[in-house]
Amino acid sequence: GGTDTQATSAAPVSNNDGRVQFLKDFGWEVTTSPKESSQVRIPEQVTEVFDRYNQLQKSQGYDLTSYAGKNVMRHVYQINNYPGATDPVYATLLVYKNKVIGGAVYTYSVEGFMYGLRPLEEQPKS
Repeated sequence: GGTDTQATSAAPVSNNDGRVQFLKDFGWEVTTSPKESSQVRIPEQVTEVFDRYNQLQKSQGYDLTSYAGKNVMRHVYQINNYPGATDPVYATLLVYKNKVIGGAVYTYSVEGFMYGLRPLEEQPKS
């Protein structure tokens, strides 16, 4: 019935397919099974590291300060179409109550980086 579609549109990231689609909407092709899914706690005490991370979130319209002290889900996916990538590039989604509340695109390589989730065509070309 029509109720199912209602529920999914209201909670697009409640399941793995929804999260993969969310990233796809930005232009990212990811390995559909997450590399990692874990629960993380948004710190109540704002540290310098957290503040830096939250600046990145604010730059893309998110703000984690309102979730201080809350447990949120963190899902990590490997991006397969990052331009010029030589090392694995990952996308993280922070999800609270089936809503994306933050995220980042990053790599662990030596000249590692971390960006917002901005669309593929807006990514810096190497």
